[in-house]
Amino acid sequence: MEALVQWFAANLAQFISPEAAVFIISMVPILELRGGLLAASLLKIPETVSIPLCVVGNIIPIPFILLFIRQIFKLLKKTKLFRGLIIKLENRAMGKSDQIKKYEFWGLVLFVGIPLPGTGAWTGALIASLLDVDIKKSSLAILLGITMATVIMYIFSYVLVGNIVS
Repeated sequence: MEALVQWFAANLAQFISPEAAVFIISMVPILELRGGLLAASLLKIPETVSIPLCVVGNIIPIPFILLFIRQIFKLLKKTKLFRGLIIKLENRAMGKSDQIKKYEFWGLVLFVGIPLPGTGAWTGALIASLLDVDIKKSSLAILLGITMATVIMYIFSYVLVGNIVS
């Protein structure tokens, strides 16, 4: 992931400010907040600036996923071009849903909050939507998970990596 973050940071930063690059990285699936904070630390953006940018960037897509992804997937599955991809995405997300099914609210918080490959707000919102979890409950769980991920990634990006790179 670090190589991907560095590529995004280097290539986006050529065209836009480092802060805007970090904001966009935080919105991208897979990278999300964890990638944004890592990029911000590598770009030497102060944490007082980077944390709000990353949190807001990570939150922006979530309501759209929770509200519209099932309808979008339903529509795309009707087309030959996207049917296979959508089925693959649904199966992949549902394959990671055991923790959320078992522990519901706290399972979703942990799924979003613990920065492991394949977890995060995007996937958590997708799973919550596919499992038809109440939108208020899932929104709060995802927000708590993002907060948890922010603390963990701040320590990793600014305390650990920041001290190694400096």
